[in-house]
Amino acid sequence: MKRLVILGGGESGVGTAILGKQQGFDVFVSDKGLIKKEYQRVLENNAIQFESAKHTAEKILNADVVMKSPGIPDTVPLVVQLREQGVSVVSEIEFAAAYTKATIIGITGSNGKTTTTMLTHHILKKAGFNVSMAGNIGQSFAQQVATENHDSYVLELSSFQLDGIENFAPHIAMITNITPDHLDRYEYQFENYIESKFLITKNQTEKDYLIYDADDSAITNWLNKNKVKAQLIPFSLEKEIEQGACVVKDKIQMKLNKETVTMDISKISIKGKHNTKNAMASSLAAQMMKARRQVIKESLEDFEGAEHRLEKVLRINGVDYINDSKATNVNATFYALECMEAPTVWILGGVDKGNDYLDLMPLVREKVKAIICLGVDNSKIIQSFGGVVDTIIETQGAEEAVKVAYKLSSKGDTVLLSPACASFDLFESYEDRGRQFKNAVRHL
Repeated sequence: MKRLVILGGGESGVGTAILGKQQGFDVFVSDKGLIKKEYQRVLENNAIQFESAKHTAEKILNADVVMKSPGIPDTVPLVVQLREQGVSVVSEIEFAAAYTKATIIGITGSNGKTTTTMLTHHILKKAGFNVSMAGNIGQSFAQQVATENHDSYVLELSSFQLDGIENFAPHIAMITNITPDHLDRYEYQFENYIESKFLITKNQTEKDYLIYDADDSAITNWLNKNKVKAQLIPFSLEKEIEQGACVVKDKIQMKLNKETVTMDISKISIKGKHNTKNAMASSLAAQMMKARRQVIKESLEDFEGAEHRLEKVLRINGVDYINDSKATNVNATFYALECMEAPTVWILGGVDKGNDYLDLMPLVREKVKAIICLGVDNSKIIQSFGGVVDTIIETQGAEEAVKVAYKLSSKGDTVLLSPACASFDLFESYEDRGRQFKNAVRHL
């Protein structure tokens, strides 16, 4: 019996454990941190051995295959040792994909991948497909492969998940954009991060597709220097596209083979240029899956968007409060500020991942009336924007930040939480940060 060791007892780890046991592996789960009680119960109910708050080397180094949770860097000594011993260290996505014949749509990118994953799933579900959503979103892919039976999956894939693939090959791959992010995990080399994103197409064949943003220089430069086997399907706001999607006279036009779908941009429920691109990418994938044109159009009109992504919370005394907690890098925040049409009180800060705020300067000068810092160390933000915005105030929690924003804002303004940083200094996650912000707004 082959031994499967799982490093990390969270959603992806526990899901992989269930699938591994079902497939006849001797399974052991090890987590250096505390495994949540609900996950411990699942492991106990499935008679899966585990350890919490420690790694016992002799129970790990005898593995035949190791599934490493995406949060664990490749540089951890235990992972280095496993690889030196010739043990295969893979991601949940790699492990689970081997046990399903479903058609896979894999979506990656620095920004927009959650919205695009949800929208693609929404269109296909509405079109009557037996489809599910997984990866970096919802219930783990591995657990769904073990316990459910779907004909197709839409997977949101982070660079960390893609780093752990060997044979994984989605039929339709999608790269929404590539901008500097997580550089702390890639030796502060943007090129390393770009290479990681393009692993999504590594194992594709001539029968597969790669949908990509033709306006993104990081993507187009890589494609100019490297060959991919998949059929290239671009989308663009800036140029006309023969086979793919573009904008023609305020309409998006999606052309695949001899099929064309057109739609007024004004009718798309999610607003902003970045969301027009997300809509293009999702629609192209749905067209490839043979969803009907009318269903694609209806889905773009009634899609409600992702929580914590430009999510309208409330209007209080004529001030709109918007939760964009999922904006954990500069580029995501650029999109958010670009969408602002009113004077903006901007809440930002957290764990800096190598941010360069220079790209935001024109938007900040034009739109931001005050900045509220929400992080432990705000020195870089203050240094970057001190000469651009008169009012910069530091806060230590969501409730305090919202109360300060309430005092600084006037009728007709917008209060925008778009942190441009990770959340782990003051919050458990970006979801926790977003929920705390929304609760604080509701208690004003």
